[in-house]
Amino acid sequence: MAKSKIMIDNKVTRVTKWSFLPGEDTGQHIHEYDYVVVPMTDGNLKIIDNHGNETISKLSKGISYFREKGINHNVININNFSYSFIEIEFK
Repeated sequence: MAKSKIMIDNKVTRVTKWSFLPGEDTGQHIHEYDYVVVPMTDGNLKIIDNHGNETISKLSKGISYFREKGINHNVININNFSYSFIEIEFK
């Protein structure tokens, strides 16, 4: 299972660092808030949605992306190296 470390959690924002060894995943989850992901390294993550659809996300270090709340998925590190990103949620 991927490791999460909450760095900030206040009335407005929650910032979490996610760290994955090869093959580790977040587990299926639903995002309660809009969020931004900031990749810490280049790499690929497999995303499996709640319907079983799989996609590969090719991420680049420092290139952020935004998603709206309600996303339901599992995120898996398919790299042969450790991977991490910062997730910033807007409450």
